[in-house]
Amino acid sequence: MAGSQETFGKKEREKKRLKKKQDKLLKKEERKAGGQESEFIYVDEFGQLTDTPMDPSRKIKVDASTIEIGIPKKEDREEEEVAEKQGKVSFFDSSKGFGFIIESLSQEKYFVHVSGVLEEIKENDKVIFELERGLKGMNAVRVKKI
Repeated sequence: MAGSQETFGKKEREKKRLKKKQDKLLKKEERKAGGQESEFIYVDEFGQLTDTPMDPSRKIKVDASTIEIGIPKKEDREEEEVAEKQGKVSFFDSSKGFGFIIESLSQEKYFVHVSGVLEEIKENDKVIFELERGLKGMNAVRVKKI
């Protein structure tokens, strides 16, 4: 006696396929019968998406020549004021030539290398220093004891 070749899984997949096909036909009919639905989405002055176009009287005129693309040249940029910061040496290994300084005000920890030290320093020394951007963050440079 031979059993049915159709399994439950096959029947379910066939039902899903037929339902998907019917849904697609229904959507197609609705589009034809529904008339013109707006296919455009507009952005208002607050950045919200709407289906109505913006009022032309609210439009802001922008002069394209004032838009600056890219980074200004180094000569054109204003020099940042270099403020000396105060801190305390939390760790310094003179044999390896690096350590860390904790700033007094913000309690931020900064890396310091022996090449950025002006005077010999050791742990728990109070120092003044400046910051420079390094490869992995801000580094303390021009470090001096107080």
